[in-house]
Amino acid sequence: MNSKTPHSFPASAPAAPSPTPGLALYAQVKEHIARRIQDCEWPPGHRLPSEQELVAQFGVARMTVNRALRELVGQGKIVRVPGVGSFVAEAKPHSTLLQVASIASDIRGRGHEYGFSLISAEQIPAAPDVAAWLDIRVGENVFHCICLHLENGLPVQFEDRYVNLRAVPAILDQDFSKITPSEYLVRHVPYDEIEHLVDAVLPTPEQAQRLAMDPDDPCLQLTRRTWKRGTVINYLRLLHPGLRYRLASRFAADGTHVA
Repeated sequence: MNSKTPHSFPASAPAAPSPTPGLALYAQVKEHIARRIQDCEWPPGHRLPSEQELVAQFGVARMTVNRALRELVGQGKIVRVPGVGSFVAEAKPHSTLLQVASIASDIRGRGHEYGFSLISAEQIPAAPDVAAWLDIRVGENVFHCICLHLENGLPVQFEDRYVNLRAVPAILDQDFSKITPSEYLVRHVPYDEIEHLVDAVLPTPEQAQRLAMDPDDPCLQLTRRTWKRGTVINYLRLLHPGLRYRLASRFAADGTHVA
């Protein structure tokens, strides 16, 4: 979805369709929107009428419209961006699980605009859980950064990364306004082992705000560790809004990754 140039809903909304016998009011609203999407009247990225406009168009209660929109979100037909509006969903972008993929390359490969924001970057002592993941001593200094990755201006990935400074001391001297931490590590410290864990989680209030999503909507969390010659290089958690992102892999029967 291109949130920068969404298709606008006409100033004068079309009249509501004739009621479909036997359908509940919310289902009639839902069917009307779904039909316009299916018939390509509203293409991917199209901004839907506001709840208030739909209430006026159909002559129903706001909670009726809200239920219709919530069910369309659940079916993946639309996405709702808090404070912005509802949009016809594009096909969900995805990242592979079998390799360290560059989200920047993935986004640009789709012909979309990639954006990156470095929220914080600092040297901190490792807490017990971080030390365990990195296989280092508790209190040993690590590099910690939090980043946000955007597609066409819409946040799609929240990155929380810890790097083993014993393995990559030079990371403290990098300018991450010119290169992302992920790109730097792939170029200068190539891994020879990788571990991926996937969980469904609810975002924290800060994460939900950063990802422009409802805090009650689920996230896909990809936890990654990489090794080089038996030493853990980094540990990170990547959060993706579950309603507008997916994780996928394709491989042959012998385990070979298929591009």
